Amino acid sequence: MTSTPPTPPTPPSVLVFAASDPSSGAGVQADLLTVASLGCHPLTAITALTVQDTVGVQSIQPVGAELLEQQARTVLEDMPVAAFKIGVLGSVENVLAVAEIVSDYPEIPLVFDPVLASGRGDELSGEEIIQAMREMLLPQTTIITPNAPEARRLAESDEDEGEPAIDVCAQRLIEMGAQYVLITGTHESTPEVINTLYGPDGVIRRDRWERLPGSYHGSGCTLASAIAACIAGGASVEEAVRDAQDYTWQSLKNGFRAGMGQFIPDRFFWARGEEDAEPAAEDKGDGQD
Repeated sequence: MTSTPPTPPTPPSVLVFAASDPSSGAGVQADLLTVASLGCHPLTAITALTVQDTVGVQSIQPVGAELLEQQARTVLEDMPVAAFKIGVLGSVENVLAVAEIVSDYPEIPLVFDPVLASGRGDELSGEEIIQAMREMLLPQTTIITPNAPEARRLAESDEDEGEPAIDVCAQRLIEMGAQYVLITGTHESTPEVINTLYGPDGVIRRDRWERLPGSYHGSGCTLASAIAACIAGGASVEEAVRDAQDYTWQSLKNGFRAGMGQFIPDRFFWARGEEDAEPAAEDKGDGQD
């Protein structure tokens, strides 16, 4: 008598709303690589098509909101989703479409990477899109992961006389509805990269990472997708932020220069003999500065 082999466990699924990047450095391709590397099953709803390489973005063409909605709702009706991750949306109509979709699934954690420009500075989200993000997506966001310039732009006020402090930006984003805010320091002129996680009561953790030489294509996509994958796997927000930062730093440390522009993070560094790599963060998980 033969026994039936056990059914393999189903990995948790992460549904990504993002634009396609032909170089696979950033965008939905970066999300796919990251989510899969961390043991989850990636699902996608393409928001826009881009023409870009490791140097910069040449053009972006949003997908129609109806087609975007059909992509997402088809997979949502077919299989359970453990986390949402949002990247470039491409148009106001797509912001509204995604906001309506995720509002039907309030129990699913939402990780929002508000990509406003490429690494070279090519604008990917105009003021109308940003305002729609503030009004429609932030109130539904579990954690938003802007870099410092993105945080300032999202949180700017007509009353500001200069650039608002990062702590002020985080508080404003929480007041707009985000449960947690992780502001990354990759664009700041500090010896180390300092990433700070905020909650309703202020700083939860502040992590310092060795600032690596060079410039990387898709580091923000990698971090946000890693957070989503960790949450999908059962981690708390704070645990997910801690582990995703370590994963992202290792992928950057092992990055490669495939083209003539920025380095591409190696999201599968662990499969190439780098298991002994040591994390470089000074863990401040107690919330102290």
